[in-house]
Amino acid sequence: MVEWLAHYLCVALTTEHGGPVVSLSTDAVPARDRLDWWRCMMESDVMPVELRNEHTSDFAGKARMAELPGMRVAEFSLTPLTATRTPTQIRRLDPEQYLLILVQGSPIQLEQSRSTVHLTSGSLALCSTSYPMAADFFSRDHRRHRVALMVLPRTSLPLPGDRMNRLLGASLATRSPAGWLLGQFLSGFLSSVSHGGPAELRRTGAIGVDLAAAYLAGLLDADDLLPVETREQVLLARVDAFIDHNLADPELDPAAIAAHHHISVRTLHQVFRSRPETVGATIRRRRLERCRADLTDPSQRHRTIGAIALRWGFRHPADLSRAFRSAYGVPPSKLRGGGGQTGSE
Repeated sequence: MVEWLAHYLCVALTTEHGGPVVSLSTDAVPARDRLDWWRCMMESDVMPVELRNEHTSDFAGKARMAELPGMRVAEFSLTPLTATRTPTQIRRLDPEQYLLILVQGSPIQLEQSRSTVHLTSGSLALCSTSYPMAADFFSRDHRRHRVALMVLPRTSLPLPGDRMNRLLGASLATRSPAGWLLGQFLSGFLSSVSHGGPAELRRTGAIGVDLAAAYLAGLLDADDLLPVETREQVLLARVDAFIDHNLADPELDPAAIAAHHHISVRTLHQVFRSRPETVGATIRRRRLERCRADLTDPSQRHRTIGAIALRWGFRHPADLSRAFRSAYGVPPSKLRGGGGQTGSE
């Protein structure tokens, strides 16, 4: 027991590239101790649970986690097992948290609040550490399950507990803009924060909490309970996603963005007041970033600079050349080292 516990403590202090993401794995743990090791990790970083596996010596799992102000996000990859949280464990330790679960691989079965639901890849569900629950990670071919988990203190959400309880142990609708954004946020979160500084991490954590609050409020028809700041942050997240998805459209501008989101251009500029750049500057910077990435990508050398400009929404190659010089101090052709097809500038 001392051997695997010491190993867990050692691995738990290992971070990716010195950043906020912690990686853990059973790979170096003796097979006979892996399930106990995983149980210890879950108790330390999520909540106490009982684990059961028909073939204990075959268990394997990996975890990546990041702690941010107001939330924690984890990704788990594990072979089949059953996790159960009992009333005894709740009495022993209840962190009073909600768990938003995104299934990314093989299906799982979840039980809580007298409800049993079968969750397939892409499904979202909500659980509470304050009530008994069971999660069955089953797989006929012994493939690993992959789930992303957002851990939120109960106090971080401006929604009453009695209404939140209606959502426990159910498969939640994800077709709303907030549901789609939350799924995208959870899917790419740990990769996006691997190299972030303290200020960026605080901002990202706040966005995550706001997205979760807006998503859950929408399911409960309780948008009126959200603070104005939360609504603005969610609108900004929707606008960011819309901009990224439509950079290739030369008609993308503040008016088009405002019309799509059913707000006035003035309101759009107002919600951007917390940003260091205007809406137009954001569009221009992201287009330039995409062009720069293409110009330095060997697989894109068959494209002329003119084609790259048009690909990312610049109406004329000369527009890209002027904006590129202003942003980076060199023409696009210089970034390619003067080789390959440059097209007109």
